[in-house]
Amino acid sequence: MTEFTIASFNVKNLIGPDREYYRFESYTAEEYAWKEDWLADQLLTLDADVLCFQEVFQEEALRAVVDEATARSDALNAAAVPGRDKPYRKKAIFRKLHSEGYTGAALAFAPNVNDGPPGERRPGLAVLSRHGFDGAPEVVQALDPAVVIPFRELTGEDAGHYRLSRLSRPILKVKVPVDGSVVTVFNVHLKSKLGEFHRPEGALFAPEQNLLRYDAEGRSLGALKAGLRRMAEAWVLRRMILQELEAGHPVMVLGDYNDSEDSVAAEIIAGERPFVNYAWMRRYDAQARNERYSDDEAERIREDVERVRLHSAEKLFVRKSLRDMVYTAAFGGVYESIDQILMSRHFHPDYAERIGEMAYFSVLNDHLTDGSHPEAPYNKLASDHGQIMAHIRMGRR
Repeated sequence: MTEFTIASFNVKNLIGPDREYYRFESYTAEEYAWKEDWLADQLLTLDADVLCFQEVFQEEALRAVVDEATARSDALNAAAVPGRDKPYRKKAIFRKLHSEGYTGAALAFAPNVNDGPPGERRPGLAVLSRHGFDGAPEVVQALDPAVVIPFRELTGEDAGHYRLSRLSRPILKVKVPVDGSVVTVFNVHLKSKLGEFHRPEGALFAPEQNLLRYDAEGRSLGALKAGLRRMAEAWVLRRMILQELEAGHPVMVLGDYNDSEDSVAAEIIAGERPFVNYAWMRRYDAQARNERYSDDEAERIREDVERVRLHSAEKLFVRKSLRDMVYTAAFGGVYESIDQILMSRHFHPDYAERIGEMAYFSVLNDHLTDGSHPEAPYNKLASDHGQIMAHIRMGRR
């Protein structure tokens, strides 16, 4: 029985030293060395077979981190794992100390089409896989044709539309072969909760960004725009997920959703939760009071909903372990999970035709602080996200 691990890791503005990514933001050589050291240690701790990275500005910087993690893995194995010539009677405990490293692993990088000159950089995504890829990775960001979402007033009149011609960050889709199956993996980073403000032509900043002339109404509108964009991007992703599910492919969706699991954006990605029973519901085309769905129709509806629904690895873990708290981000004193791993029912323990199921769920979040307390100062060089990992056991039990 094959086991593999798959993880999501927002590396927070990964770029080489002395390179301005956002306006006036860059790392000194010393700061970059600290960041690379910390990231390599996190990779070594995760030791994941498949890793989905977000906020990667520079592919070379990520490769350097992976190489450093592999070097540390080799050094750890040399020190901790006995060779065949060692006279230990029981070596099982030492096998637990073995680290695979990433020699020969495949890396797919998706640059951001919105990337600009120094000071106006935009991050991309990457996927690292010890299992390699089945076929070429696919990147979706510029939408041709653009997505047009129509709106109507509650009274029926036309209310305009929302047009989306490109995503704020790319969606990276790869196919990973595991234990005779091919799993479609989506790596995503949806629009953040930071307000979306319009910068007038020739201006260095939007008026709403001037906090000395605080515009509460304008900033609220910016939050609305950001939320609308995030939900529209979630729908574009959902459409891609459905194409894979309709083709019968197992699916996993990882990344930084910039929203909680119970948000509208996350629900769009995961799909509807089915009712326990639809037979009590009046039919959509009812002509009389008692025209409801039959038992057979209700079962068919449930199957249609379940077939394309995704399941949260975190929630499956909480159900199994009764653990009461998982968080991947801290801001303003609020600790929440905005990084998610969603899986199709091919990995759900209750699905008879599953190809595997999650055995364990890990989160590395001891480094997270939001600066609210003097005893836990904010560290700008570490990631501001926790790393999450699902441990998958392939095969039916």
